[in-house]
Amino acid sequence: VVAIITAVVVASLFPARGSFAEVMDKVVIGAIALLFFLYGARLHPREAIAGLTHWRLHLTILAFTFVVFPILGVAMRPLVEPIVGHDLYLGLLFACLLPSTVQSSIAFTSISRGNVPGAIVSASLSNLLGVFVTPLLVVALMSTASGVHIDASSIIKLMAQILLPFILGQLARRWIAGWVQRYSEPTKIVDRGSIVLVVYVAFSEGVRNGIWSQVTVWQVVGVAAVAAVLVVVMLVVTGSLPPRLGFNRADTIAIQFCGSKKSLATGLPMATVLFAGGPVGLLVLPLMIFHQIQLILCSVLATRYAKAGEQ
Repeated sequence: VVAIITAVVVASLFPARGSFAEVMDKVVIGAIALLFFLYGARLHPREAIAGLTHWRLHLTILAFTFVVFPILGVAMRPLVEPIVGHDLYLGLLFACLLPSTVQSSIAFTSISRGNVPGAIVSASLSNLLGVFVTPLLVVALMSTASGVHIDASSIIKLMAQILLPFILGQLARRWIAGWVQRYSEPTKIVDRGSIVLVVYVAFSEGVRNGIWSQVTVWQVVGVAAVAAVLVVVMLVVTGSLPPRLGFNRADTIAIQFCGSKKSLATGLPMATVLFAGGPVGLLVLPLMIFHQIQLILCSVLATRYAKAGEQ
């Protein structure tokens, strides 16, 4: 959180310009590719195969991620757009169209003593499908309002940056899995560093385009309030509905943490590709705010689950 805020501040004061901006664009592409390569190297194929058999769990999580969230994003427009403005509303809508997080979904499920293998597969599956589903949702729900135009080249770029490195990581796993596990702490630098780099580059572009002259403090507060309401609503729905569908406690916890969150790590690189030439800084600002709020609220909930499990 501190690193992301620092990246925003540094980009606001010292934005990347000229040839340095061009170099940073290439560095970000490489960092994102490395990030998803490591995702592929970490996920054991046996875990994926074992987890895939629990199809009801995964379909439920995917339904919350790619159906319920988008419906909420579209439905809130009449109330939210007059408060935060057109571009920030589109940023909130974009957040609603993204796949689930990977690391935090698994971590919170583990802390809460939920179905960890199910969370691993669901979160990973959500991100892989998101490479295809999110652009389609953006075309269907955002293209008319924002002037976004997505063609085959955008899909190819996303696959090259996200899906291809993941597949290569799976193929290389037999040789590097031990190394990745042994140096798991240092490899987290890639996870967090890639996000920080993308934030810096996106906000550098925003500063060059005058992002901070386009928003007010009250608009940012409004975005934070809307994001908090969205997270709370989804936590309540994902926590109360699964038991009625016959899921046990462990599955319900996995559904709740995987189905209520949105991925900053996947969303930022998608935004740089899908909205190239547009107000990327304004569009990713709501996602960054949403990301911090979901981490705070989910950490509180996970702590409660952990304490309840110890009693």
